[in-house]
Amino acid sequence: QVQLVESGGGLVQAGGSLRLSCAASERSFTAYAAGWFRQAPGKEREFVAAVSWTGLSTYYADSVKGRFTISRDNAKNTVYLQMTSLKPEDTAVYYCTATKPLRSIANSYSTERLYDYWGQGTQVTVSS
Repeated sequence: QVQLVESGGGLVQAGGSLRLSCAASERSFTAYAAGWFRQAPGKEREFVAAVSWTGLSTYYADSVKGRFTISRDNAKNTVYLQMTSLKPEDTAVYYCTATKPLRSIANSYSTERLYDYWGQGTQVTVSS
């Protein structure tokens, strides 16, 4: 069972930046596709970004494209979400997620049921 632990959330003003980190307990995390979802108060959880297990492919929701960047450091078993030009509508709990090993996410990266492991979430609040 892979454990995912998010960190890096907090309060930031609109236009600011934050970097979220997701540390995995599994040394073979290099073989896991990973992603970020978020859930704002009163709304359903939504896809934000994902990276293939090879690290060669990244995917983004239209709402964050050009502002957020997902990356992974396999030596540290960690996935990052760099968030810039933050807006109040980015306020949400951000969840790190990962698939089982060697799974392709190319055709369904934004689908929650594709992912097998979830972190507990980290709060991001953007003030106007």
